[in-house]
This record gives sequence, structure tokens and C-alpha cells, in this order.
Amino acid sequence: MRKEPRSIELLSPAKDLICGREAINHGADAVYIGAPKFGARAAAGNTLDDIRQLCDYAHLYSARIYVALNTILKEEELAEAEQMIWQLYEAGADALIVQDMGITQLNLPPIPLHASTQTDNRTPEKVRFLQEVGFTQVVLARELSLNQIREIAEQTTVSLEVFVHGALCVSYSGQCYLSAVLSGRSANRGECAQYCRLPYSLIDADGKEIVSGKHLLSLKDMNRGEYLEELLDAGVSSLKIEGRLKDVSYVKNVTAWYRKKLDAILARRPEYRRASAGHSTYTFQPVAEKSFNRGFTPFLWKERTKDITSFDTPKSLGEPVGTVKELKGNSFTIAGLKQLNNGDGLTFFNEKGELEGFRVNRVEANRIFTLDRPAIRPKMPLYRNFDQEFDKLLSKPSAERKLSVRMEFQDNAFGFTLSMADETGARIMLTKPFEKEPARREQAENIRTQLSKLGNTPFEAEEVAVAMSDNWFVPSSLLAEMRRLGVERLISTRRIRYRREEARPFKPCVGETPEAPFPEKCLTYLGNVSNSKAGAFYKAHGVTAVEDAFGLSPRKDVPLMFTKHCLRYSMGWCPTYQKQKSPYKEPYFLRYKETLLRLRFDCKNCQMLVYAEE
Repeated sequence: MRKEPRSIELLSPAKDLICGREAINHGADAVYIGAPKFGARAAAGNTLDDIRQLCDYAHLYSARIYVALNTILKEEELAEAEQMIWQLYEAGADALIVQDMGITQLNLPPIPLHASTQTDNRTPEKVRFLQEVGFTQVVLARELSLNQIREIAEQTTVSLEVFVHGALCVSYSGQCYLSAVLSGRSANRGECAQYCRLPYSLIDADGKEIVSGKHLLSLKDMNRGEYLEELLDAGVSSLKIEGRLKDVSYVKNVTAWYRKKLDAILARRPEYRRASAGHSTYTFQPVAEKSFNRGFTPFLWKERTKDITSFDTPKSLGEPVGTVKELKGNSFTIAGLKQLNNGDGLTFFNEKGELEGFRVNRVEANRIFTLDRPAIRPKMPLYRNFDQEFDKLLSKPSAERKLSVRMEFQDNAFGFTLSMADETGARIMLTKPFEKEPARREQAENIRTQLSKLGNTPFEAEEVAVAMSDNWFVPSSLLAEMRRLGVERLISTRRIRYRREEARPFKPCVGETPEAPFPEKCLTYLGNVSNSKAGAFYKAHGVTAVEDAFGLSPRKDVPLMFTKHCLRYSMGWCPTYQKQKSPYKEPYFLRYKETLLRLRFDCKNCQMLVYAEE
């Protein structure tokens, strides 16, 4: 028996309604957007009305809207969260992305829950537990390798979602408390102050400075665009682009870039199918490097490599455009293959290793003129973080998404009939009374022309068939009216036919032996339990000891960050991989102004731990 093709979803971010609509236009199968409150990007909250509008728009294309409600909740916030979830369900949201297990214990509408990457999903046991208790999709930790992802897929049946593009948190998501300790702004409450992007000096136990003023906790951005097929074959069903604080040009460009790559795979792999309907056409050629990035890395794809860090800058580097050749006054020549434009923004690393930028005033062939010559030297690499012409294209309508529709025009005893059927099987039939009379000219071509004028509708005519018993006269005004009414009815039919993802009930455990035991018996501050319902959830699933979240009960001398990024490895002193001994005495420290962080290296689990030093 032939298996049904597995549905594959391209999942794009949206900071607001505009970004969400453009994500759909540019090819997203699903969009995730922040709830009015309680999202892991506190600055990216949206109104219920905006979410309702986005749902209405997305559902026309069978695309889904996931709402991020993925912070931990205080006791006094549970009632408000419950009310808001009902409002989001009524607005049309297809699923919620959550971190706090207390939400599972609320009086919920039948809305599916997706387990956020904030729940630290990196083992088959953890993912299987989330599957068994009722989650319909699980967002895996970014740090997992292809083999680890495949291992989880082989041991579970829940839909797996992975990040494929965008900014990387240096710590395991949900396991970072650095911002909370240093600034009182909790990452688990959507308020991260991004201490990982600051410049630090690396100090040894004797106070010797090993590295001075580098962004030692800053990572490059993820780009797994060349590995999508391997991810699908490993069992992944949802490919996620990071960026709920990114601007609309980023959403447009990166979504379109991944859409084209994914479509090429789906075209030759019948065992996979697209999760939504319609096809997008673009006014531009998407290029991932033209959007905000700190340089790209596939990030621990198969093994540990040195290409994951962005020590020199946490800012957008842009795309490489060439090297400086010759300096002359306020101009210079460039050796490279990229076409530069007046108004482009270029960047370079100065002699201190700091990122600087300047604007191009004028371009003549390969000669660049500036108002004030930057401090560049021959052979310096140059990057472009602002492409004037590309930005102009993206500032305008840059994509259309259309559903293919077949139309048939017929006569009947009383007048004429128009039938419409789109690519998903939605169909309508419209009959208009009309007193028929023979036409002096052939009507078929005009009928096809008039009915094909679908303009600013979600539809595009793939075929228009004319099947009349005689060459009856059909006024263009009648055709226009029937076309308009047909489109309205087909849109209405699509809305009626749309079916949300089915929710799985979260039933409380009964009896002493839980049907779905949590993989651990004791839960420390790393469990992020900040309300009684979350505590009750874990206890119902066999956890015997549950500690309060860090924010409720701050700890001293505990790890504030767990990261696969390892500075000992970056320096070439890893005893496991590089077999080299450091010439410096441990422990090492990171220093930024008055802030001092202590490092510990956990070689057994191949990770680095960061502590606050009093």
C-alpha cells in the first residue's frame, strides 16, 4: 500500500501583520507571530485584530498561523493567559507555541500546542514525552546534529520542527539566565538583553589577558539551505526561519530563497508534498546573503567545526563583494564580480579588527567614489550590507501568490453557467438567467479573455473551457459580473472548507503510575517552573521534586548558560578534538567592564558552562 506523501512546511517569522502577509505572499506554508503578551520576543506583540486578519489571509492559501506564547508565566498571569488563548482561537489561530507546561492545565479551546525550543528538546526521551502528553509539533534544539535529529525522528511520530536559518542563541534555548542575573531581564520572559553579543576579554586564572575585546560569545547566523533534503530524509516536517524582530525585506527575501530551494526538492521527491496551496512569483532574485547576517554557518551539522563564531562583530556583515585594489583620492578600485550601485553600504574590518562602514557615492565600472575616503588598504576584503537596488525592489510589491483555477462556461435552458474549481478541489457553480440570442461574431475567445481577468484576486486561470451548444452572444459586462460573483463564492467556499490542525487533549494523569512519565525524577531551576499548574503538571507525570524557576528563587554559583560553543576549542586547546594543551592556567574568565564571568568546560557532555563571578 502506497504511503501518503508527508506534508512539508516552510515556516516564516512575522513581527507584525505586514510581515505575516508578505511571508505568505513570498511562499511560506505557515507563519509564526507573537501573541499580544507572553511571547519570547516581548517587543513583537500583536493585536488580536491583526492576528485575525493574518489568519483570514493565510487560510485562503491553506497556510497556517502559529502564535508564540512561549514565555514562562507567573501565577497571577495564568487567568489572563487562558482568556487570551480563547481569544486567539476565536481569531483563527491554528496552534500555539508554548514553553510553560502550566498552559496544558488550563481550560483550553481545542487548539493544538507546539512545544517551543525554549522547552529544551534535544533527546528522543524528551520529545517522546511531549508527544505522549499531547503536543502535536516539537521544535528541536538548534544544536542538534543531523544524526541526532534522525535518531529522534526514528523514535517518535510527532511532527518535528527545526531551525534552518537566522540568528543563533549561544546557549541552549530556555537554559540561559545570564541576562536575568546581569540586568534583571529574563530571556525566559522575552526580555533578553543579549549579553552574548558584547565584547569580552578572555582572562586566565593568573589574570593574564589571552584575548582582548572580542565578541567571544557571539555566533554567526545559521544557514542550512544546502541541507534541506537531508533534513526531510531525516524525518523533519517543518523548516523554520528565525526572525520575529526582523524587518519585512528580510522576511520577503529569506522566505523566497528557501521557497525556491524547497520547491526544487518537492518537484522530484513525490514522497513529500507542500503543506499549503498556491504558487508565488517574484519581481526579484532572492539572495540570502543580502539580508541581515553575521556570516553563515550550518552550525554543528555533522560535527564540531570552527566556523560557528562571529568574534569580530555582532553586526550584519553582508555579502562579500571583493577586495580593495588601488587607492586614488576619494576613490578606489575593487577586484570582484559583484555589481555595485550608487548608495550601496559597504563594510570592512579596520586595522584594529573592528567593523566599519561607509556609503558609496558613485560607481564607475570598478571604481568606487566616496565623499570621505574610509580607512581602507589594498587587499582588504569588502562586504555589502546594504544593496540600494535590491532594497528598492523589496520596498515595492515583490511577490504574488496565486491559486490555479479551472473555469468552464456553458449555456443552459435559462441562460449561462460558470463553474470554477481550484487546485485544492474547492469548486463552485454559478448560474445567471439571460435571454440568449445568436452572436454575429465568434464568442469563445472573448469569453476566455474576460473570464481570465482575475487581477487582484487570489486566483489565476489555468484553463478556461467554453462549452456552448451554439454561438450565443455573451456581453462582456455579464462575464465580468459572473467572474466577480464566482471569485467571491470560491473564496467563501475556501474559507468554509478550511480545516484547522486537530488538537490533542491534555488529560491529567490518574493513579500513582503515570502513563507518560517525565524522563527525570527531579526538576531543578532549569525546568523553569514559575507557577503551581506547571508544578502540578510535572508531578502528575512522575517528577518527585520540582524546584522553582530561577526568577522566583535566584541561585548563586550555578551555571547561567549552557553552550555547545566552547572557547577552549576555539583557541585550539580542546583535549578531545585537538589534543593540544593550553599554555594558560584555568579557570578562564570573560570580562566586560565590571562584569566578570567564569568558564567551566564539561568535556563529558561537550559543552561550556558560564557562571557569574562575585
